[in-house]
Amino acid sequence: MNPAEAITTAHTVAERLRADAVERDHANQPPHAEIDLLRDSGLLALDPDDHPTTHAVTRIVAAVDASIGHLLGYHYLHLWRATLYDNAELATSLRQEAATGRVFVAAVSNPRDTITATTTSDGLRVSGRGAFATGCAVADRLLVSAIREDHTARLVVVMHRAGGGLSHPPDWDNLGQRLTASGSVAFDDVRVSQGDVLGTFPADEDESSPRHLRLSLVSLAFQAVLAQVLVGITAGAIDEAARYTRERSRPWPASGVVRVVDDPHVLAGYGELAATLDAARLLADQATRALTEADTRGPALTPAERGRAALTVSAAKVVSSRLATEVTSRIFEFTGARATARVTGLDRFWRDARTLTLHDPVAYKAQELGDHLLTGRYPRMTAYS
Repeated sequence: MNPAEAITTAHTVAERLRADAVERDHANQPPHAEIDLLRDSGLLALDPDDHPTTHAVTRIVAAVDASIGHLLGYHYLHLWRATLYDNAELATSLRQEAATGRVFVAAVSNPRDTITATTTSDGLRVSGRGAFATGCAVADRLLVSAIREDHTARLVVVMHRAGGGLSHPPDWDNLGQRLTASGSVAFDDVRVSQGDVLGTFPADEDESSPRHLRLSLVSLAFQAVLAQVLVGITAGAIDEAARYTRERSRPWPASGVVRVVDDPHVLAGYGELAATLDAARLLADQATRALTEADTRGPALTPAERGRAALTVSAAKVVSSRLATEVTSRIFEFTGARATARVTGLDRFWRDARTLTLHDPVAYKAQELGDHLLTGRYPRMTAYS
């Protein structure tokens, strides 16, 4: 599937998701049918190295269903990052499985999780609990980060969801992003062979080494994908609110107009939202380009190049986060009191935006930008920047 076909397919999938988005959000069931829709569409098989296309597809799907857009964006991210590690054979195998269009990939990689890998005579045994494991309950393959029992290194291993010792407590019932299956995951002596280890990272590895610099792009990729999802939420909220305004809203008596679409207040309001959405979309795409450029540098990537990419991604995250929470609230000013009825589902955009923007505090992204402006320092390499 070429990029143009991927965009067309994404719009087709989005329309199917739009048809019952409100009902599915209210039902709050694991997204098995939605993942099957992605499988059948062929979108899971896109080239994960093509960030501009995968990010565009992610945003299109997120505009009608932020949960499914989130899952799809992470699927591409995990397939891409698999090739950054040491086990090229395993990464290639994982991509080949995804290329069939049937295998959906998720990960357990929260830096604050306590998951331990213990060496055995025939490989490893993984135990512990991941607090947030987006998509893992419905994924076919899992990338799992764990720490060796002696704390000398961190590992990333590939698991099959159906493997023994793996369980998913039904504890995801949050305000928004309800269909991301982002609850916890528990590992009880899950057996893993040495061939299933994607990479090993010694605790004392030099941050300036080419390998460490390249792997640090994973943090930026997460942020760039989330920025695209947030822009998608904003676009979806404006689109659905405008449709409601055109078809159902009534003019306020003091407006002096017969049709609400002739109310200058409403027209100016939507115009401001559309203009700021365009700005956020351009900035999110700029972040995608920055990630792509850093990625194509390979082992030649320098700390300064990585730092400049981090600043661009942080800027996109700051703007998309603030805009998403603001717009998804303001749309009610232009739809009216009746639009707050639960059946309209307009509240889901705010709930999704509010939940997703708490993934990591955006204030720390703004701090990175301010620090560079005043001191010239680049963001520290962390799990979030």
